[in-house]
Amino acid sequence: MKNLKYVIYREGDYYVSQCLNIEVASFGSTIDEALANLKEATELYLEDEN
Repeated sequence: MKNLKYVIYREGDYYVSQCLNIEVASFGSTIDEALANLKEATELYLEDEN
């Protein structure tokens, strides 16, 4: 899966990042951190799928 779509939104003190193609989400204190954490979580999820 090459083109994953995601959204990032603020919830309280954190930014929540959610993948729209698969059920993976993460969060961080900044947008960049939330996106990096989502990338890592997505890679781990897809690794487990294989």
